[in-house]
Parts: sequence; C-alpha cells; structure tokens
Amino acid sequence: MADGDMTMTYSAIVRDKDNRKIVRVKFERNGDSGPEVAEGLLPDCRIVSQNGFSTEEIKGLEEYLRGNLDDFMSKAKVISNPLKWL
Repeated sequence: MADGDMTMTYSAIVRDKDNRKIVRVKFERNGDSGPEVAEGLLPDCRIVSQNGFSTEEIKGLEEYLRGNLDDFMSKAKVISNPLKWL
C-alpha cells in the first residue's frame, strides 16, 4: 500500500434483485500498483468484490461493517429520504 489513507463511501438504502433492502459500501485506497477497491453489502456485512486487499484485510473490513452496522444503516436511511436533507 502506497499510503495509509482509505476512503469509505456508502449508498442510500436500495433494493437488490431479490427486493431486499441493502446498502453498498466501498473502501478505496491508493496501492503500489494503482487504486485498490473493496465493495461490501449491508446488512450481510460481507465484502462481495475486491482488488488489492489481502484476506486478512477483507476479514478486518467485514468485522468493521458488523461493528458499525446500525450506524451505517441509520446514515443510509437519512440519505435515502431527501426530505431529511432540509
């Protein structure tokens, strides 16, 4: 990893192909060979795709998602409803 900075972004609550409510979470950082990305799904708290992260790092990200699930879901709920932006 080229630097220690990692960016995390998350979506509003959306529906997946099975009509379940989910939130997509993306972790991004600059690696030695370019951008490294890991994408996770809530409420499953699992990383579904990644490039450049080790198995240990993926486990750590999934633990982070589990530990902060309620907070992420609350924040995603707010951005899902534009009326709450006012």
